[in-house]
Amino acid sequence: MDELRMNWYCLDMTLVPLGFLMSVSYHLWLWQKVKTQPHQTYVGLQFNLQRSWVLTIVKDNNKKDMLAVQSLRNALMGSILMASTSVVLSTGLAALLSSTYTIKKPLNTTIYGSRDEHVMAIKYLSLLTIFLFAFLCYSLSIRFFGQFGFLVNVPRGNDDNNPVTVEYVCGLLGKGFGLNTIGNRLFFVAMPLLFWIVGPVLVFLCYVFMMVILYNVDVVTDSARGEFMEKNCFTGAV
Repeated sequence: MDELRMNWYCLDMTLVPLGFLMSVSYHLWLWQKVKTQPHQTYVGLQFNLQRSWVLTIVKDNNKKDMLAVQSLRNALMGSILMASTSVVLSTGLAALLSSTYTIKKPLNTTIYGSRDEHVMAIKYLSLLTIFLFAFLCYSLSIRFFGQFGFLVNVPRGNDDNNPVTVEYVCGLLGKGFGLNTIGNRLFFVAMPLLFWIVGPVLVFLCYVFMMVILYNVDVVTDSARGEFMEKNCFTGAV
């Protein structure tokens, strides 16, 4: 029995860190790709399109002020929804951790993975930590969106004392969407860990499946990039 438990423990300590490192390595590669070759990723293209959108709003502010408010409202609703979800999940996990109920009892029929109490605590603490960081990112994203909403409609005259520049406003929007993206990616990293309650094999398979999906979502194909460039939507590197 002790040998079987050791085998389960080895699966937990091998497959789960391997899948997690796979996800972290992919996102580090994506971050480097966005910095060096933004036109080859949808994240980089999005940042450039956001800058073009801000320049358009500022140029014709009197006619497009409502468009800016409505677009910002949609972005805020998404961040608020995800922030609320993160809080709810974190609260539920914290309640489980503080409960005197032994969580491992319903899992006696689990095929793979250790059911030791310390391992179970690591599982829930890992999820709790990631969801709390996701909530922090969403909260900061809401803060920058709020600042952007106040400053995007500030008149741009010839007053040299006006500190609100177009670059500053673009930076606020970029930080807001950037933190929102980081929060979403933390959610993507945490979702496979939910299967860790069942066993590490499902966690590893879920990470592999998620990497395939994210790669097809994040990387711009040659045909799509050519069509994008022909329509003059790309305005330069970030």
